This record gives sequence, C-alpha cells and structure tokens, in this order.
Amino acid sequence: MKLHEIGPNIKTLRKAAKLTQSDLADLAGISRVTYGRLERGEIATVSIKTIDIVLSALGYEIDIKGKEAFGIPVL
Repeated sequence: MKLHEIGPNIKTLRKAAKLTQSDLADLAGISRVTYGRLERGEIATVSIKTIDIVLSALGYEIDIKGKEAFGIPVL
C-alpha cells in the first residue's frame, strides 16, 4: 500500500467496524482532530506510532513489504 492510501483504507476499515471517527479516536487514545487528519490522508502531520495505534484498535498492524520495481518500500 502506498502512503497516500493509508487514510482512505483506515476509513474503510473503520466503517466496516461500524465505528464513528470519535469512537475510533477514543479507542486509540487520540483526538478526533488527529484521527480526521489521518483519514483525510494528511499523514505528514500524523506519526507512524499514531497510525500503528489506530490500526491496532481496529485489529490490524503495519506490515512493510518490498516492491518488485525500483523505488522505496511501501507500507
């Protein structure tokens, strides 16, 4: 997954879990504003640790995979 896809994918997972942004932010121990930034793809203002905490609250984890083509690894 590419970095710009993280927020929209987390949003999909949140909706599948039938949680509001506030619900998931509370579960992750972060503010709803910070969570909203993550979901909108504004990940430059959100740490990897925060993404990890949010994913953990949804029952997922970060997995780094290599690319077959030239470039840096994607999350």
